[in-house]
Amino acid sequence: MKKYKYYFAAFSAFFIWGFFSLALKPISSYPSLDILFYRVFFSVLTMTVINLVFRQKNIRKNWNDFSAMPSKKKRNIITLTLVGAMILASNWFIFIYVVNHVSVKAGSLAYLICPILTTVFAFFLLHEKLSKWQWLAVSISVVSCVLLSLNHFQDIFYSLIVAATYALYLVSQRKNSELDKFLVLNIQLLFIAFIILPFYPKYSGAIPTEPLFYTCLFCIVVFFTIVPLFLNLYALKGINSSTVGILMYINPIINFTLAIFYFREQVTLLQMFSYSLILISIIVFNKNIIFGKKHKSQVIAEGSKSI
Repeated sequence: MKKYKYYFAAFSAFFIWGFFSLALKPISSYPSLDILFYRVFFSVLTMTVINLVFRQKNIRKNWNDFSAMPSKKKRNIITLTLVGAMILASNWFIFIYVVNHVSVKAGSLAYLICPILTTVFAFFLLHEKLSKWQWLAVSISVVSCVLLSLNHFQDIFYSLIVAATYALYLVSQRKNSELDKFLVLNIQLLFIAFIILPFYPKYSGAIPTEPLFYTCLFCIVVFFTIVPLFLNLYALKGINSSTVGILMYINPIINFTLAIFYFREQVTLLQMFSYSLILISIIVFNKNIIFGKKHKSQVIAEGSKSI
């Protein structure tokens, strides 16, 4: 039963991110880079205030735990935290470049490629084991992504870069589980803020004055940055990167649904078929959890833990 809270956290993170366009569309007239600047700065401010005002005991506990660790472990945590921040910052910057200068389709395709890369990276870098059914799910996902990329081969290269950066972030943070995830995320966003701060005076536009901008920004910061990122990192404490990666498909499925029924965008039969395959792949990959069955390797692993 303990595992279900991690599945719920991962599901909730990508479910929330699926509605990101509802907060972005009303401020689409503002430059994407400006939205990124304010997203990072306000997220850092909000999280820092929460930690300093409401979580002082947690900070002291984590600091004491960190101080008591061997030097090698300290270096690993610092490296994983800062490298993770750099990868996340790169992902956000590259995604904005792709959407603004390549195509929106390339950015959307990245959400579909990312789960596959996350699973592959986790297999080779973290040696996470996959069952035959899970490899089948990955294969189905690959087919669906190939179908969606037909006639858009130029977008694949850019999509791969965006997808690879977030996949690497997920895989790297899977190993960074020693400290409180909310505190780690605060440190990462603070590090990103220091990186992009020198670029703000030169590349930012006029300071927005419309209340609508700050209303949407509040939603972006709280509901589409802090909450889902924390849930995402929390989920990695209890379930592997491959599973989190596959659950990521919830995001584009919701985006696709909004595009049809809310934004009234035209959809082809090929797209409908491809997204149906993605939904099937999610069910197949998580069939042991959905139907309450355990893979043999899981039973052996759990038995060894109890000894």
